[in-house]
Amino acid sequence: MSKLKNDTFIRALLRQPTAYTPVWLMRQAGRYLPEYNQTRARAGNFLALCKNPDLATEVTLQPLARYPLDAAIVFSDILTIPDAMGLGLYFAEGEGPRFERPLREEWEIRDLTAPDPADHLRYVLDTVSQVRRALADSVPLIGFSGSPFTLACYMIEGRGSSDFASVKKMLYQRPDLLHRILSVNAEAVVAYLNAQIEAGAQAIMMFDTWGGMLSNTAYQEFSLAYMRKIIAGLTRERSGIRIPNIVFTKGGGGWLESIAAIGCDAVGLDWTIDIGAARSRVGNSVALQGNLDPAILLSSPETIASEAAAILSSYGKGSGHVFNLGHGISQHTPPEHVTALIAAVRTGSIQYH
Repeated sequence: MSKLKNDTFIRALLRQPTAYTPVWLMRQAGRYLPEYNQTRARAGNFLALCKNPDLATEVTLQPLARYPLDAAIVFSDILTIPDAMGLGLYFAEGEGPRFERPLREEWEIRDLTAPDPADHLRYVLDTVSQVRRALADSVPLIGFSGSPFTLACYMIEGRGSSDFASVKKMLYQRPDLLHRILSVNAEAVVAYLNAQIEAGAQAIMMFDTWGGMLSNTAYQEFSLAYMRKIIAGLTRERSGIRIPNIVFTKGGGGWLESIAAIGCDAVGLDWTIDIGAARSRVGNSVALQGNLDPAILLSSPETIASEAAAILSSYGKGSGHVFNLGHGISQHTPPEHVTALIAAVRTGSIQYH
């Protein structure tokens, strides 16, 4: 197994000593980059871009050609699994993801099965393999998935929502049906993430975008319990090398201790929580990833540098911090502001190591 030239990100996730704090950005290959928009135009649309391994590889690598990032994340979408289940994913211009056939009937839910990633999600696995070869072990490659609950939100509503009322109605009225969807999703996510690891992913991230809207009791039962199952089912080592994982619940600051206790290597933080306070709450049990407000990148290089410095200072000395945004980068971000952020983290973090 070839050795990574830059393994800072992996070492930080495993809370091993590093020379500086590694940085990558959620949605780092995205619409803020002119080169991404050109490739997307060539693909025709977002979904066509995801499903073309050559073009998906191209956009995965674009931010790394521009910035000294410490990790690549495979270009894909969290909704590939429900699409592979036959729900008919499409993207309405300016409106985000939609499903042609959301789960409305009890028989549809009973008939739901986990797709075989080698068959129905081959295009993602091909992208992972291609990116891994192209990176030539310069930096690690992150594979990812949506969490079972977040996937269920879209599968039931058929689209994004401000309150996911249909999901919550099912949760309280027919919890048996929601548990059925979640258990199939959990089985699908384990198979999908392990297939990405087999194809070459060197770290794994699970995005629980909508878990934060649940009550405490509902979060534990309908989101966290299924993420715990997934963590237990993940391949933890390949060819003798550890494959660390990150769990991120947006709006999950109140449950940090619970999330840290499910067996994951790192917990992602959104920008609503102080990272130093988070660190004191979870102790040395997990690494932390985060947590600059993406909107700060719309300000000025000076503000960006001072806000990044504040996060590094709050985390304090020692390893176990991966610098990232608290959510995906805004499409309105000037690319040169990302340059300023990465420079601020790279130079400003050395004193803490």
